Amino acid sequence: MGLTYVDGHVRGMEGQEETLRFLVDSGAYYSLLPLPTWQSLELKPYREERFVLADGTAVSRDVSYCYMALPQAEGYTPVILGEPGDDQALLGALTLETMGLLLNPFSRTLHPLQLPWRS
Repeated sequence: MGLTYVDGHVRGMEGQEETLRFLVDSGAYYSLLPLPTWQSLELKPYREERFVLADGTAVSRDVSYCYMALPQAEGYTPVILGEPGDDQALLGALTLETMGLLLNPFSRTLHPLQLPWRS
């Protein structure tokens, strides 16, 4: 299995903007912003969540919201506020779904989500 990265922009509520290279992590629910990024955007925590990592370790992190723009879509999304050591920006499943995107596991690229229409 390969890794997939996508370049994007994140913006805080006051208009501050940062450019990041996100690791697309379809196994992660939330996206994550590294500490220097969310601090420069002046994001404020809205709540604390508990997460279980792949190795079984439980961690708690603050969660906030920001505007995220990817080449394929853009919109507001919840994000984990990274702590020291959380150095890699992650693009999680909730952000992908909110933006109507999915990861093609064969080509390792993002595509618009095709939803069935029922009448």
